[in-house]
Amino acid sequence: MKLLRNSIYIVFGLSMALSGCEEDSTGGLSQITHFPEFTYNGEEFVIVEKGTEFNDPGVTAAESGASIPVTVTSSGTYFGGTLDVTKPDIYTVSYFATNSDGYPGARSRTVIVAGQGDLVTNIEGLYTSTVGRDGAATEQYTDMEYVLIRKTGDNTYELSDGIGGYYDLGRAYGPGYAAAPPAVITANDITANDFTFGTFAVGTFGGNVTMVSFAVDPGARTITFKSTWRGYTFNVTLTQVEL
Repeated sequence: MKLLRNSIYIVFGLSMALSGCEEDSTGGLSQITHFPEFTYNGEEFVIVEKGTEFNDPGVTAAESGASIPVTVTSSGTYFGGTLDVTKPDIYTVSYFATNSDGYPGARSRTVIVAGQGDLVTNIEGLYTSTVGRDGAATEQYTDMEYVLIRKTGDNTYELSDGIGGYYDLGRAYGPGYAAAPPAVITANDITANDFTFGTFAVGTFGGNVTMVSFAVDPGARTITFKSTWRGYTFNVTLTQVEL
């Protein structure tokens, strides 16, 4: 019986010790935290014509109904830099807020800045893209949104994806991994479809793309080009979006 009583005392002591540790480990912590709640002002997706004014409508953030501060950053998806209405790109504007317990929250807005070339003297523009790889074209790679061309000099342009978004947009691999920017195009004579171009790399996917042909149809408001990469041939049709 003495052995049994000692065992009971030991078990009771361990139980009290564990109970004390549990209480200490949770002391001072909130049982409920209210994460930041965001409300958009304006639309989450905006297209801005190059050179026109854009005032970010922003967002509001609240914790349990009380307003909390918001910080804002922006970055260009294909050509880098912060949001600039003179430099076409697809920008992500990010909004951040932190609650009183230190828990962060974030939301974002897409702002596309694009020029509107006439395809006779200027090929700048925002385009949907349809791509066939090795002659096969499916709905997945049809009218993908968006490929961008921006003017960088008197007769030089940059294309946001030299394979037309096949992997970036069609397979949703993302621009950092699977896009091929910037593809540099030199327009020697647009009306004569006289262009020169070189090679460019495909993100972290790797490997160089070679552009084989590039032609503009101003009447149809389309650009067609052909590129090769790792033994694949990509036939791309870009259709200009009216801004």
